Amino acid sequence: MVEATPQPQTGEQREDAAQAPESLEAHTGSAATKSIDDLLTEAQAKLDQQREAWLRAVADAENARKRAQQDLANAHKYAVERFVESLLPVADALEATLGAETASLDALRSGVELTLKQLRTALEKANVTDIAPAAGAKFDPHRHQAMAAVEADAEPNTVVALLQKGWALHDRVVRPALVTVAKARPANDA
Repeated sequence: MVEATPQPQTGEQREDAAQAPESLEAHTGSAATKSIDDLLTEAQAKLDQQREAWLRAVADAENARKRAQQDLANAHKYAVERFVESLLPVADALEATLGAETASLDALRSGVELTLKQLRTALEKANVTDIAPAAGAKFDPHRHQAMAAVEADAEPNTVVALLQKGWALHDRVVRPALVTVAKARPANDA
């Protein structure tokens, strides 16, 4: 086992060692000048400040959560407000048409056509589009609903006739188009 031999100290190291006890006494002396009650009072004040800051932060977070919930509820509640605003002229035009007792058939027809134009404009603004496949178009089960399959000269699985338009909101089908579909003619066994 090898023991460490003490190294000789230089003059500078001896002075530092001699001053070390004095600096230690200076630090403990300043701490001793403050009483324990003063230290406890300071610590309690800091604790109270930190607790108050924490409570404020918790309250702010809770208020932000409540505001976000209220904003979300209002967004759901009033999401269709613009769409309703664009439909109001349509309702007004229909009421005016019904209120016109002495109007001619041509005047009523032109009023209904204008009202339909207003309705289509409102639907376009809301990104509502019609699904109206033409005769001969390929049957799409995601956008069309086959009401009947009929023998026709058309290629099988193509639209023969449109019974009722379908409607889509953006890319989602709200109501599929009702169509009749061509089916294959049976082979003649003659």
